[in-house]
Amino acid sequence: MWRILVVDNEEKFCRVVKAALELEGYRVDYCTSGPEALEHLATEPADLVVTDLRMEGMDGLELLEAIKEQHPEVEVILMTAYATQRTAIEAMKKGAYDYLIKPFEMDELALRIRRILDHKRLRTENRRLKARSETPVFFPDLVGKSHKMQDVYRLIQRASENDATVLIRGESGTGKELVAKSIHRASGRRDKPFVTVNCAALPETLLESELFGYEKGAFTGATQRRLGKFEQARGGSIFLDEIGDMSLATQAKLLRVLQEKEIYRLGGNERIVVDVRIIAATHQNLEAMVEEGRFRNDLYYRLNVFPIVLPPLRERKEDIPALVHHFLERTEAQGITRQALAALMDYDWPGNVRELQNTIERAAIISDGIIDVVHLPAQVTRGGSRKEHLFELPDEGIQWDEFEKNLVLQALEKAEGNKTRAAELLGVSRRRLYSMMERFGIDY
Repeated sequence: MWRILVVDNEEKFCRVVKAALELEGYRVDYCTSGPEALEHLATEPADLVVTDLRMEGMDGLELLEAIKEQHPEVEVILMTAYATQRTAIEAMKKGAYDYLIKPFEMDELALRIRRILDHKRLRTENRRLKARSETPVFFPDLVGKSHKMQDVYRLIQRASENDATVLIRGESGTGKELVAKSIHRASGRRDKPFVTVNCAALPETLLESELFGYEKGAFTGATQRRLGKFEQARGGSIFLDEIGDMSLATQAKLLRVLQEKEIYRLGGNERIVVDVRIIAATHQNLEAMVEEGRFRNDLYYRLNVFPIVLPPLRERKEDIPALVHHFLERTEAQGITRQALAALMDYDWPGNVRELQNTIERAAIISDGIIDVVHLPAQVTRGGSRKEHLFELPDEGIQWDEFEKNLVLQALEKAEGNKTRAAELLGVSRRRLYSMMERFGIDY
């Protein structure tokens, strides 16, 4: 619980502020003088001090200086009924986090405090992560030492330390299932089952029975009871791959599992409590699907508790050599030439790690032991994944100002005059867009 100390010569005012902030869930103490506040802080730590500026004996600025000297981690808000720009600047220079003018609404004070404590919490978390980031983290099933993969490894480590629902995002072939397995194997559930369900591979009727099981006679062909994947994963983890392909009806039943931790088999009335950690994955844009009504909003927020986004291979090409040698170890090939490795590094890999693995395995089969450029697919050696030029420069050249002006006009037309959207289309800031409009005399 956050601890706040209120300091003001008027005890009645202190009691009012204390009562208001305690309703917000804070632990609040108060003192009626600066020296008393310093004595209090020496024995009772606080996260935030809210102090009046004008007080008898020691004023707010003097108290602020003393707090920052003795307790630099404590944030301070100054209150005053005599606000001037000079005192505000002086307060900020001495380390005050914020400045509040009396009289003020308690809601305003609560809002300022919430912002400060949220920022303080983020700073603490960042320091903790930075301390942990000094030591590289690795997982045996995952290959790559790039900064982006190190970020992923740290998220996997954090996810393994709790039972929060994880949503893994990333393009096809980036290794979402490997990440899910790594989370499970590093968690306290490692000795329990890890069960995988591909939501895109099964039609709706089969997916539901696959997940929740069914009773004998639930439908034609159900000759005996069958346990679903949730029961099979009891005590362990269930990986729901391609969650975006799940029907709305099945989504509703999955939401119940997340909320109530219980299932019902098809054709049955028995309530079955399941202790399962859910890890979901998708390559789809769930946010867009929510807007289009194809994915439940409440389920999205239940799944997106701990998101992990996997970078595509084209954004971590420094990991390609390590991946290549990792895949070579599974083949009979004895190595790869520098020219072939350079070609692999130069390709953008739309199919990501899976495409690279298939390429190496194929090349190993047709090579004579050493993979060379001639053993690689044509699209790799000619950069087949690269986009064609969006604009072909004519031989006579262009008038750049006219070209730029035309782009601005097109963006404004597409955005129907919305400057923010037009700036996004051009990839510039709103300020830059206004500057361009002024330069070209565009009044839109």
